[in-house]
Amino acid sequence: MQNPLDPVVEYGIERARELLDGKKVIAITGAGVSTDSGIPDYRGQGRVARHPLTFDEFLASNANQARYWARSFAGWNRIAMAQPNTAHRALAAAERSNQISDLITQNVDGLHQKAGSQKVLELHGRLDRVICIDCNAGITRIEMDQKIQDTNPDLVRQPEVEFTPDGDADIEVPADFSAPSCQVCGGRYKPDVVFFGEQIPLQRVALARAQVEAAEAILVAGSSLAVNSGLRLVKQAKQQGLPVVVINIGETKADHLTDVKINASAADVLGSLYL
Repeated sequence: MQNPLDPVVEYGIERARELLDGKKVIAITGAGVSTDSGIPDYRGQGRVARHPLTFDEFLASNANQARYWARSFAGWNRIAMAQPNTAHRALAAAERSNQISDLITQNVDGLHQKAGSQKVLELHGRLDRVICIDCNAGITRIEMDQKIQDTNPDLVRQPEVEFTPDGDADIEVPADFSAPSCQVCGGRYKPDVVFFGEQIPLQRVALARAQVEAAEAILVAGSSLAVNSGLRLVKQAKQQGLPVVVINIGETKADHLTDVKINASAADVLGSLYL
């Protein structure tokens, strides 16, 4: 590490090592792991409250779908160009050295895989995939970008826009913007991610629960656990009597359940633990 860590943080890291070393550890990650890669989060300290499009709102009208895809077209490059940071690299290194057995992420940016992690369960899906709501046909995000450009030939990406954690941008949507239709059935495309208000596929939930069931310790990094998908897994771990270590700047909904809570950057702490 270039800069020494706060003594309280250093103590937390030593306690975390005592609890995690030699155990089968499942890592659960959230948006705070990717902030050092330039991807903002929704709930970080000082963050202005945002109200992302819900699944019901997305389905409600063609106008809402057009709004989403216009904003996504403007913001997608931020996700596509993002590179793994120390937190991602540390977790990949921990997997290679068998210090972490599996990784469950709430993130949709694919940066864990870019860093080299192999055993990644993406609870909320991936932004670089697109599916049709009506027939489930899939295309890549690159193909979707081309379709958007072909359907809206006058559309130009704005160089200076405010990005959101979901890979879209806060822009004024052109009145004549048209969202592409599915090339198979003419239906509606959506990113292959779980929207707010949408249910995580049951098979994915079952796999996450099974991984925690087989674990000996849980490491949470960069998540406030405000979303139930992560909080449920921590509650399950405590019911099993597993030690839980949480690394996050600010409070989490599981602070009362943790054995060690480290109030610091995920990149700093994971780098110290595993690199």
